[in-house]
Amino acid sequence: MIAVLQRVSSGSVTIGDAVSGAIKQGLVVLLGVAEDDEHRDADWLAAKTAELRIFEDDQGKMNRSVLDVAGSALVISQFTLLADYKKGRRPSFIHAASPEMGAQLYEYFMERLGKQGVPVQSGQFGAMMTVDIRNEGPVTLVLDSRVKYPRESLDGPASDR
Repeated sequence: MIAVLQRVSSGSVTIGDAVSGAIKQGLVVLLGVAEDDEHRDADWLAAKTAELRIFEDDQGKMNRSVLDVAGSALVISQFTLLADYKKGRRPSFIHAASPEMGAQLYEYFMERLGKQGVPVQSGQFGAMMTVDIRNEGPVTLVLDSRVKYPRESLDGPASDR
């Protein structure tokens, strides 16, 4: 599972002519779900997102989390984060989760982030969306759950689980 976190003063997502979700200070989270992602990927990523200290304190140091600043999260599904562009000129998305699995883990991630205490707004999984982001800093980080949970772990290859 890959998440691009952007520290924002505001963010919104529009589907057609209707605003689907909007936040003031907080994080816009672009979330990509891979074919071999599991609930533990979402659990780890939600906790890391809630607790990562990327907001400035009174001394101007990144020392506060989205929880510390009473911020919110706007979570947008983005399967293109799983693009494989090694060959040719057209990206392949064969490593992205199926739409059913992707939607389920997207919803689960938002539920887990909410249980961490972060108010969550969202887009709509699989919809064509317009995302407005007012990035502050700019601060943009890429989190990958495979860093925490490599696919080859103590319990064997992902294909064995």
